[in-house]
Amino acid sequence: MLKKSYRLRENEIGKVFKWKPFFSYWFVANVKTNNFFSPRFAIVLSSKHTKNSVERNFFRRMFYDIAKNFLDLWNIDILFVPKKWSIFSKKSEENVEKFKNDINFLLRKIKEQYKNNF
Repeated sequence: MLKKSYRLRENEIGKVFKWKPFFSYWFVANVKTNNFFSPRFAIVLSSKHTKNSVERNFFRRMFYDIAKNFLDLWNIDILFVPKKWSIFSKKSEENVEKFKNDINFLLRKIKEQYKNNF
């Protein structure tokens, strides 16, 4: 789990939502530069994407564990939003693997894009 200093607050999510998007099969990642010296991450999972709150928390925690490996990304805010049709279930190992691979793909893509800027 990430420390709170590396997570976006609810009122900051709307500001990041309007900035540069990166796309993958299941997610859209919006990226905005910030004034802090560390990256901040957030994921928006609604009840449309998971069956219950237990699964929502499972995927949120998994996301923060993956994001922990990318703390060397400079001062940017990253917001992950699942596409409208994507549904996640923790019972399906294939589904969990696709979730991990998609998040890693987008984070590597963002890192590659922003490595020259900082």
